[in-house]
Amino acid sequence: MKVIGTDLPGCMVIEPKVFEDARGFFYESFNCDRLAAHGLDFRFVQGNVSASKRGVLRGLHYQWPKPQGKYVTVLEGEVWDVAVDIRRGSPTFGRWTAVLLSADNRRHFWIPEGFAHGFVALSERAVFSYLCTATYDPQADAVVRWDDPQLAIDWPVSEPLLSDKDARAPLLAGIDPERLPVYRP
Repeated sequence: MKVIGTDLPGCMVIEPKVFEDARGFFYESFNCDRLAAHGLDFRFVQGNVSASKRGVLRGLHYQWPKPQGKYVTVLEGEVWDVAVDIRRGSPTFGRWTAVLLSADNRRHFWIPEGFAHGFVALSERAVFSYLCTATYDPQADAVVRWDDPQLAIDWPVSEPLLSDKDARAPLLAGIDPERLPVYRP
């Protein structure tokens, strides 16, 4: 297993060691001990799977005051996955990083608590899996506008398919600071 840092401290790309032969392949998608050796110590309490058609953009979602860390991967297809630091007081507040996740590259992406998260499906169909460090709480559900000019995310689509919630999402500057996570060094 290879753990690769991103330009946002805490966000990590995980590349599993894949064993492949004529029968197919095998890899560990999650190993608590191996990840802990890299400083990634998780306790997951909920798993989710979503399927999206090409051009569907989901996000930028976050939960506050009950934040979720997310360990994500793609089981079928390909997505462009984005994490944005929205933690009040963070030295990287408003910065984003992105990773191409696909069934072919088998990469996983760790998005810590306090980051907004979103992805866009690049393939005809994308099946997305994520493990979460907290259970979903509708009262904590929040969203930042996907095309916020302050964030200037370089999405690979210009007119994505959005849910009503995502289409009506506020700009980061319009969110009450009390509804944003807090940076804890």
